[in-house]
Amino acid sequence: MKTLGEKIKSIRKLNKLNQTDFSSTIGISQGKLSELEKDKYKPSLETVIALKLNFDIDLDWLLLDEAATFYSGLFQVKLDDLESKLISGFRKLDLGDKQEIEGIVDLKLKRYRDK
Repeated sequence: MKTLGEKIKSIRKLNKLNQTDFSSTIGISQGKLSELEKDKYKPSLETVIALKLNFDIDLDWLLLDEAATFYSGLFQVKLDDLESKLISGFRKLDLGDKQEIEGIVDLKLKRYRDK
């Protein structure tokens, strides 16, 4: 189970930002971010809101250590950390790259079906 500070650091790393750029984006100082990542204190409500608005994180995962929830139609699916990371990265790709990834996934699935 990751600590709150470890989760904040993983959001920063996932978005390939240094502490200065990340802290500026969420409206805190670099020093404060460093202390947050080391679990020296908990983030303010304003910081949590900034994380949600700027990085579209799942608050259940951040605050409650529950798997991210994906809503699709009438049901919801819990995502593990790897699935969340993959979806987050996928959303940043352009349409051509997304279609290429879709093709790769289709090939992998076909291999499993053919076994």
